[in-house]
Amino acid sequence: MNLETPKKFRSLVTQAHQVAANYFRPISRKYDKAEHAYPKELDLLAALLDGMNAGSPEAVGATSASKRKSAAQEEGVRNGGNLSACLGVMELCWGDVGLLLAMPRQGLGNAAIAAVANEEQLQRFGSTWAAMAITEPGCGSDSAAIRATAVKEGDHYVLNGEKIFVTSGERADAVVVWASLDRSLGRAAIKSFVVEKGTPGMTVTRLEKKLGIKASDTASISFNDCRVPAANLLGNPEIDAQKGFAGVMETFDNTRPLVAGMAVGVAKAALDRTRELLKKACRFDYARPLLAVSHAEATLYRLEAEWEAARLLTLKAAWMADNKLPNSKEASIAKAKAGRVANEVTLKCVELAGALGYGEDELLEKWARDSKILDIFEGTQQIQLLIVARRQLGKSSSELK
Repeated sequence: MNLETPKKFRSLVTQAHQVAANYFRPISRKYDKAEHAYPKELDLLAALLDGMNAGSPEAVGATSASKRKSAAQEEGVRNGGNLSACLGVMELCWGDVGLLLAMPRQGLGNAAIAAVANEEQLQRFGSTWAAMAITEPGCGSDSAAIRATAVKEGDHYVLNGEKIFVTSGERADAVVVWASLDRSLGRAAIKSFVVEKGTPGMTVTRLEKKLGIKASDTASISFNDCRVPAANLLGNPEIDAQKGFAGVMETFDNTRPLVAGMAVGVAKAALDRTRELLKKACRFDYARPLLAVSHAEATLYRLEAEWEAARLLTLKAAWMADNKLPNSKEASIAKAKAGRVANEVTLKCVELAGALGYGEDELLEKWARDSKILDIFEGTQQIQLLIVARRQLGKSSSELK
């Protein structure tokens, strides 16, 4: 297994790091304090990224996260869009997680479209900024408990229900909504629909005030007799009891490594800054045994080892998606490990920096707040461990709850 960044992605990684350092970091605190204010600086950046990615089979954005085989794809082992997207996300979140989540056309809904849409839908929604709406007031990590409904009427589906904690729900051009075609059929009837902004019956009811990622808006959205064209149902419209929920859940195989990449990025930011703050007091000699160095130095070494493990697991899950290998277990392993590591690393770095890490003169306290959501959304830590257990033991969701 080659652990180096693929040569063809190195320039993209360098560019993403420059954006993080020179574009995100300078405005990071500004939009942390101005919650719900749209970061206008991102419009220019989004236009630049569109230009960079135009016609490229190896783009760096959420739309590249797919197991779909492109015309340009070579045979054999390959490094593709999922891996490049993860590497780009890691660097951008070294700058600011909230600003990445607020970037136009880089929503988790875009990754969902890339994962399951047909060719016509890919063309139609190619320039659309799409949010993802799954969670409901009575349905958190158990996606199969979704109560929102979609009833077929002619050439449309009529959606009814409420979604909460929708990242970019107010700003995005469209929302990918999970709803059930028939609640009596359970998981198998859940499908995803692209609902475009301004569709009658779709209403943003509230913007959340949050612990972190304040540059990103988080909305509650209600759907009351919201008519959506049948052509906006992603994937197969038929209810397949044999395949069940798997078709919709394939989305997570691509998006969970991206969220893990976000966690890896913010954890690296905290480690880098803490190392800078401690360099006057610590020698950072890796040849010395842990028992012979200071407690602060030994702690940082341990955190760096945990970070490296999370990074490699994340890259493996993305690489497997590029090579069309089943990666549901690996995606959950990466998400669980990276989310937990990001929380531990950022909080411990605040502790190592003392009062300096707790104040607003440093971004360490902000990174600690931002990191918590990465262990929660796209499936909590507990849900990821449950999925891993099911895959490892060969149990179904009904057999192991």
